[in-house]
Parts: sequence; structure tokens; C-alpha cells
Amino acid sequence: MTIHSHSHSDPNCQSAWHLSRRSWLHSLAWGSACWLTPLAETLGRIHHEDLQRDSLAARQIARRLRPAKSLIVIWLQGGPSQLETFDPHPGSPSAEGSLAIPTRVPNLQFSDNLPLLAERADRLSIIRSVTSEEGDHERAIHNMMTGYRPEPTLIHPALGSVICHATQSWDNATDLPRHVSILATGQSSRGGYLGPQYDAFRTYDPANRVPDVEARVDDPRFQRRLQWLTQVVEPEFQRGRLSNPQLAATADTIRQATRLMSSEQLAAFDVTGVSPTEQKRYGDTAFGRGCIAATQLIQAGVRCVEVTLPGWDSHANNHTFQRNNCAILDPAVAAMLDDLAARELLDSTLVLIAGEFGRTPKLNVAGGRDHWPHGFSVVLAGGGIQGGRVIGETDPAPPIEKTGSRLKLVDPHPVENLHATILHLMGIDYQEVIQTPIGRPLKISEGQIIDQLLS
Repeated sequence: MTIHSHSHSDPNCQSAWHLSRRSWLHSLAWGSACWLTPLAETLGRIHHEDLQRDSLAARQIARRLRPAKSLIVIWLQGGPSQLETFDPHPGSPSAEGSLAIPTRVPNLQFSDNLPLLAERADRLSIIRSVTSEEGDHERAIHNMMTGYRPEPTLIHPALGSVICHATQSWDNATDLPRHVSILATGQSSRGGYLGPQYDAFRTYDPANRVPDVEARVDDPRFQRRLQWLTQVVEPEFQRGRLSNPQLAATADTIRQATRLMSSEQLAAFDVTGVSPTEQKRYGDTAFGRGCIAATQLIQAGVRCVEVTLPGWDSHANNHTFQRNNCAILDPAVAAMLDDLAARELLDSTLVLIAGEFGRTPKLNVAGGRDHWPHGFSVVLAGGGIQGGRVIGETDPAPPIEKTGSRLKLVDPHPVENLHATILHLMGIDYQEVIQTPIGRPLKISEGQIIDQLLS
């Protein structure tokens, strides 16, 4: 694949360096003169302000030139309600009694279910006008995870799989899987037509050991089994399969698996050494532990991590379902953002918070909200995006029952635009065409970049 990477040979990168160097030289000259006269002192103060602006410009240019290195997907399975999370309409018919609170960003409100994330809203950008044509769970999950609607002839790769495929030549050698799904479900990210080697490595509550990485027999017996597998079974399996690289890749899989089993890097999955105070900060839940592990894995060099929080499908008793799930989501993601920033990982790590769709603007007879793909919220943080931004709006009025009209959206963005933007932030040519196994050329993404997140 053609990958756009940046180095110091990039002319834009050089211009950022020259800007910074020029400012340093000027500051040195002015600094030597500023003690001589009142005029020099005044000019020095004026130049100091210019220097600050130049320095900020240099940092902004350099930041834009560096692609994000890693992706964390916080997957809210079941479809969170935008009205009880990131797009409240307090006092409107759609709110149905739900309340909102101010955030750190002026004139921006979140649901009162998210007080900790409201305090960190300056790190977040919210797209309130994401749209999809898929209102069924399975189809919508495929659409959100891959950027494509499902079709019978082709299984599209998930976002993390595309990123790992496109960046495989960038990564340093690591024993850990490059793509990990924590609290994995049947809908966890898959490699699709790129091959099963890009499936996410599935694991569960980090309070427990990583599954299937410990031998079930003593070491001598394990080594004999491994020798039999590689010298007898594997050559026989390869017969007639060498023409299919995906089927013939089992030897690499065996090598990777055995290397992982004995690797000290497995400690990145382990949260048992985290203090009770830290676990409490994340909420002391399986999801909270998943967010701790995600931070550790990113620090250890894993490219993409997915952490799933299920239970958002609130067809009945919506307000209770959403409030209970937000009580798990809010402290875990807030603490994770804090720790990524403290470890200087947030600028290089893109965080995506999303589910498969939103919920209807009107409660049903059971007090629930049904599926609503026609205008819902997705949140991004880190990875070079501008925080404190809101893209798009949803109409607070409920739909007209008789005509079945949809809510009016301001600046709508289809799911594929989200994928194009994330891939661009990761330094990947999202418009590159790949030849799929069925001989069909297909773009990595059919979307367009959401410029408001980058400006």
C-alpha cells in the first residue's frame, strides 16, 4: 500500500524547524540588548509576544505533520442515546426529562450523566450529526466498524484491521498482537478480505489471565508437541495451499503465538499490579480495567485497541439503562484520557467513542428509545484533532409521527467520513484502491475528511 509518512526531509517539516530556529536566534539577539535601554525593553516585550506566536505556530505545524501512531476504540455496543450522553436537548420534547450540565468548553453541554467527561470537554470533539442507513444491530455494527454497508460478496475489514495492514512496515518488532479487542464479543473487529491475521486478538476482563497463552502440559511435552506440529502436521497442511497466501500463513501464526506465550511483554495486559486507588479512579469495573489495559498496551507499542462496553440497547426504561452505563463509561474514559496525557501518549493516540447508532428522539410506550441511525453522536480525542469542537447539530423536536419525517440535521456526516478522517489522521491514504480477493478494486474509504476537526 502507498503510505504517506513524514520525516525531516519533508519541506513543511523543515519550514517548521526554520520557524523555530529563526525565533530562537531573534530571541538571543533581543535578549542581549533588552537590558540596555527602555526602548529595547519595549521592543523586547513586543518581540516576546511575536516569539510566542511563532513558537505556537511551529508546534501546530509540527503536530499536523506527525500522524497519530495508535487508535483506541471505545465501543458502546447496543447504541447509546445521544440525548443522554453528548447531545442533550434540555427542556425540549426530545429530552423527555433528561438534564444537561455545562462543560469546560463555553456554551457546550453534556448530559448530567457524564460529569467527569464534561470537565475534560476541551480534549474532546463531538460530531453530533453522524448518519447511517443501517438500523439493524448486526448491519450497523459492520457499517460503523468498517465504513462500508454489509454486502453478500465481500466482508470488509474493520478500521483497526485497515490501520494495522497499512502501517505494518512502520512498526518495530513486538511480541504483542498489533490489534487487540478487550471484553471481546462476537462483533469484535475482523480482518475481512485482508485476512484473519488482521483480526483483533480477543481477550476479556483484564482481572483474569490472557486466555490461551499458557501451555497446558509441562515444557518438555509442550516442546515435543510443537516439534511434531511444525515438522509433521504443518508441511502436510501446506500441500496444495501454497497458491493461497492466507491459508499458507499458519507457520507465521505458530511462530507469533509461541513467541507471545513466553514474552515478558504480556505484562501489558496485566492490571493486577495497579493500586486499588487507581482502579477506583477508573471505576473498578471490567470496563475500567479494560481502559487501564488499553493504556498499558498502547504504551507497550500496540497499534489498535478496542474496549467494549455493552448494554446500551434501551428499548425499555431508557433513562435508567443510559444512566447506569454512563456511570461505568464516565470515570473509566476520563481516567484513561488523563493517563494518556500524563504519559505523553495522547497527542499520538487517537481515541474514538462510538456505538452502532443512536436512539430515537421520542420515548416509546415502554419508556425506551428505539434505534436511530439518522443523526447521532461520535466523539474523538487526541491524535492531533482539535479539542473542544462540536460538528453538526440535531433538531430538538421529535419526528412528525404521521409523515415519519426525520429530524433536520445541520452539517450531516455519513459514517464513511468518520473513517476517512481517522485514516487521514493516522497518515494513511484513505483513497488508495486495494484489489480484493474476488478481483474487485475497492477504495480503503469512500468518505471525505471532516475538515472542522483539523483546522
